Amino acid sequence: MRPVADIEHYRSASARRGPSRGEAPASGVKRHIQSLVQAATPGQSGFRLLLSGQDAFSARAEAIAQAVETIDLQYYITHDGVSTRLLLGELLRAANRGVRVRLLLDDFASDARDHRILLSVAHPNIEMKVFNPPRRGRKHTATRKAGRLIELAHQHRRMHNKLLLADGELVIMGGRNLGDEYFDADASRNFVDIDLLGIGCVAQELSASFEAYWRHSLAVPIERCLRKPGRRLGQPRQPRPMSQEIDNSWTDAPERCAQLVAYRQAPQLGTWLDYLVWGRATVLWDPPDKLATPGMPDQNHLMTRSLLPVALGVRRELTMVSAYFVPTEAGLAYFKSCIARGVSVRVLTNSLEATDVPLVHGGYQLYRAALLKIGVRLFEMRKRPAIRSSYSLPDTPMSLHSKAAVFDGQQVFIGPLNFDPRSVLWNAEVGILIDSPALADAVNQLLVEGFSKRVSYQVQLDDNAPDAGLAWHHEDAQGRPFCCKKEPANPWRRFNAWLARVFRLESFL
Repeated sequence: MRPVADIEHYRSASARRGPSRGEAPASGVKRHIQSLVQAATPGQSGFRLLLSGQDAFSARAEAIAQAVETIDLQYYITHDGVSTRLLLGELLRAANRGVRVRLLLDDFASDARDHRILLSVAHPNIEMKVFNPPRRGRKHTATRKAGRLIELAHQHRRMHNKLLLADGELVIMGGRNLGDEYFDADASRNFVDIDLLGIGCVAQELSASFEAYWRHSLAVPIERCLRKPGRRLGQPRQPRPMSQEIDNSWTDAPERCAQLVAYRQAPQLGTWLDYLVWGRATVLWDPPDKLATPGMPDQNHLMTRSLLPVALGVRRELTMVSAYFVPTEAGLAYFKSCIARGVSVRVLTNSLEATDVPLVHGGYQLYRAALLKIGVRLFEMRKRPAIRSSYSLPDTPMSLHSKAAVFDGQQVFIGPLNFDPRSVLWNAEVGILIDSPALADAVNQLLVEGFSKRVSYQVQLDDNAPDAGLAWHHEDAQGRPFCCKKEPANPWRRFNAWLARVFRLESFL
């Protein structure tokens, strides 16, 4: 049974309006953040890893609930679902109390229905823009895909940034989009991911990156992309209000809703802020012009260019996790140079059975044997790990969605950036490079758990194996060893991976 009070928070949301921003008092969390930043070493930022979907959702919801001035969201994917509706409900509550809300969503990958967008636009304190919509056909469902196809040379460039900023003081960024599968709330599949909560200098710098995208010419107000004006929400045959959508979610999935909103009875954000890891950090982000420039982007302006000195300076150990891993010849040469100078290199990525994009796996397959021959240790996440861990949830298959790298146990990079050509060349990306042995160790420990053969396959060379001379070693819950000499996956996934190899799609993967 859902609490009636929870639903009443959202009733007639678009018709109510709270006090103006100037009248809103500073929340306890905002004052707490300001006091922590003032007491910290100048130039440092505070961080906390958000590993579970529940923590990642609670952090976002609490940050929205505690905001008093502004909330900015920038996301690549927005999927309709219980978690998305509940977060939108919190945004409407924030708008009702006078908080200025801005949503910037990439136009390509989201499947949120237009009535959800219309509802947001209808509130006087909420603005919404879509990034890089097709110039033609966007207003009609039937012509939208045709418009994207006609403009494919421009439309395949996407804004992959994922940020939530509250009052310009607190930021949540990492690999998660908005959708049930990112917050352990999907009954069919869930993603394993890493997010980062941060305060201090990083929040201010990421606020500047949001502003650059928000003000760019490719960020188009949603009103220009819809057939009907957003202010007609109250008229007959208009979409149901968000209160009804949330009501339906409580009726259809009461347990999931109750789990997601547990933060209301037991808020954790204030406690998390007391146990942050502090360190110096560098915020990296691609300029939005990367998506507007025709042809190949200027290599000197790529975000990854700033990571090169750190990557080339590794001397002992390099540990990486990338949901989509297509190293290319340049990456293979880099790993070879690392091995040559004695660096231990371990990479965790998806197995073909676990990945949500088998086509990308085909690009990875081309380099797998070569990587193993030079000494890179490869681990591939299993669809159903044998044990409960950070990489395993009850009764749902898993897919790795994490992206991070640890350099010599000293520096850690976290963001939505995958180690593949699409992320480097065609998507706009963002990330944080943190100089903190404590945080680097925490990420390393998480990856060590992922390297376990009870969680992942360790891929090794095997001359007697018929499948490209490779074998997939794993263990059951009791630690008994097993070996697959054929890549674990169904025929359809194998076919998709084969397509990527045959048509040489590497530069777009």
